[in-house]
Amino acid sequence: MSKTNDRRSARTVDANSWLILDTSGARFSKRVRLVLLVVFLTSLSLVLRLAWVQLVASPTLATQAQLQRTSVITEPALRGGITDRNGQTLAYTMDARSLSVHPKKLEKFMQERHELDPEGVPEPKQRIEDIVKRLPEMINKEGDDIEEDDIRDKLTSNNDYEVLVRNVDPDIAEKVAEEFPEITAERQDLRQYPNGAVGQNMIGKISTDNQGQFGLELSQDARLQGINGSRTVDIAGDGYLIPGSTRDVHPAVNGDSYQLTIDLDAQTYVQQALQQAREKSGAKSASAVVLDSKTGEIIAMGSSDTIDPNGDIEKQLKRKKVFGDRATADSFEPGSVAKIMTAAAAIQEGKTTPDEVLKVPGTINMAGVTVKDAWDHGEVPYTTTGVFGKSSNVGTLMLAQRLGEDKMYDYFRKFGIGQAAGVGLPYEVAGYMPERNQWSGGTFANLPIGQGMSMSLLQMSSIYQAMANDGVRVEPRLIKKITRADGTELGAEPAKETQVVSPETARTTVDMFRAVTQSDETGVQQGSGAPAAIKGYQVSGKTGTAQQIDPKTGAYSNSSYWITFAGIAPSDKPRFVVGIMLDNPQRGTDGGAGGTAAPLFHDIMSWMLDHYNVPLSEKAGPKLMLEANR
Repeated sequence: MSKTNDRRSARTVDANSWLILDTSGARFSKRVRLVLLVVFLTSLSLVLRLAWVQLVASPTLATQAQLQRTSVITEPALRGGITDRNGQTLAYTMDARSLSVHPKKLEKFMQERHELDPEGVPEPKQRIEDIVKRLPEMINKEGDDIEEDDIRDKLTSNNDYEVLVRNVDPDIAEKVAEEFPEITAERQDLRQYPNGAVGQNMIGKISTDNQGQFGLELSQDARLQGINGSRTVDIAGDGYLIPGSTRDVHPAVNGDSYQLTIDLDAQTYVQQALQQAREKSGAKSASAVVLDSKTGEIIAMGSSDTIDPNGDIEKQLKRKKVFGDRATADSFEPGSVAKIMTAAAAIQEGKTTPDEVLKVPGTINMAGVTVKDAWDHGEVPYTTTGVFGKSSNVGTLMLAQRLGEDKMYDYFRKFGIGQAAGVGLPYEVAGYMPERNQWSGGTFANLPIGQGMSMSLLQMSSIYQAMANDGVRVEPRLIKKITRADGTELGAEPAKETQVVSPETARTTVDMFRAVTQSDETGVQQGSGAPAAIKGYQVSGKTGTAQQIDPKTGAYSNSSYWITFAGIAPSDKPRFVVGIMLDNPQRGTDGGAGGTAAPLFHDIMSWMLDHYNVPLSEKAGPKLMLEANR
């Protein structure tokens, strides 16, 4: 019985064991299937991804890869040069190079070269020291202090790009790049101003990124710059150009070159004379314009304290050196120097003659405004010539009353008052003259004597150019011609001409204004600007004094003045016009008493006549009567 039970128990155990084994096998089979499924799905995903990359994304990825190693390099156009009327260089661009590196990639590049040529190329650290020592020796730029520590810091910095040295001679830069392929020689144009501050008020200056900052460099920037070219290249992983990959080359078109009307020698003298005059007179500034009386061309135009583009700009600004051109950008009340317009209009309209005797009182009342002369006097028998020779406000307004307001306004417009000269410089002012419908009772008491209006020094000089040119005002010009990169010459646009008064009136007026520079031992027949006279030449001109506006009160100041002088020589055969403006001088321009600009006019005009070998006047002009016998 027990044996039978044992056999049954054994069979039961065997059956249970089989069941257990069967269940374990099923689980194993599921795991295998799961693993196979995962492998299958992963493989399928990879196949699909590969198919997508090959069939769909391939063009896009190829383009992206190409872009990552393709670079368009700009080929800068050469900036056009600037010369004076005689071809002397005023501004030019020097072909230079800057030496640069890619510090982040530098060590890897050096290591790769060392591994390729262990004996010829040292390890990176030694290679860097070699560059630090050799670079200053190879460049050896006089006046430049190339610090070894500075070079080392740049070579080992963590920046993507560093400029080691700027403004290197192209031949030297090429030798550096040959000896040290790690260094790239990049083109860097260097603008040169060989005459320093001379003419910079007109020429101007460019910034470090070759953009015009002021002067013609600013106003003519687009034409001077030219059009940059370009070329497409491939860049290797180390950041360096792949040889033979250059394509799509578009050559640069160099900028236009400018020839100006100014004479460098005259400009140099004028600026020196202005600086000396400012220092002697104690003026805040001194400016001058020299015009060719026939063509209106600017022969010289300058101011004191003009900035030198080759010097430290910040230090110069602290010393109150100035950018820009005061003769065109600053406006002021001209004062009596503008009376020549009233004189010419009165003669043209037949309202007076040079010899007419006027009984001029000490004051005159116009529309409730009382105007007096600069000196106290009773009734004086001044001739019309004497009214202007002595600079009588009262006599001038007496003649203006004969003309009337409408006529006076028309002549001011013909002379260009309130209209910018338009010589091509930035920030030119138009000046100010009220429109006719804006005149009040006191307006006519001011304008004929040069008050209540404003103008630039160039505009003031242009008035005298018209009188020196038989009454024809020619718009001033600074640009003589423009030459394109291909050699094509573009002449300056014809200057606008305006017949302001007849030739006869102009000659009569110019001769009458010789009285201003006339001397007389008794003083009775002496003009207000006798120091402007030049031995051997007939000289016509006019002094001017105008009160400045007090910025605190907004009213006319009793202590600050604009002092002006404009003149023509020779009067009998006009060749030049010179205009002078002094900002609040404390003394004369010769250092003497009285804040007069006549001595400075004398010096500049004398130099011009001598420099251009202008013949002496054939005869001295007849002595003019300023005051009739009482």
